[in-house]
Amino acid sequence: MDVLGLADPVTEGELVCSAKGCRETATWGLLWNNPRLHTPQRRKVWLACDAHRAHLEEFLSARSFWKQTVPVDELERTGA
Repeated sequence: MDVLGLADPVTEGELVCSAKGCRETATWGLLWNNPRLHTPQRRKVWLACDAHRAHLEEFLSARSFWKQTVPVDELERTGA
């Protein structure tokens, strides 16, 4: 299964880390899914800079939401 094809697209333009208060450019896409809210195939995306990647992965993993981390260049983009 191509997981990236199921991930929500990210907005083209400035890609900013999803960590609270961080304004760094994101280099990673963390693909996740909340099984109580999303179909099993759907992947939501959080963006992460190098400094916050591990912390955000741990946060999602502790809730059994984290699925995969990919370089931000591999994420589908949408205009906006």
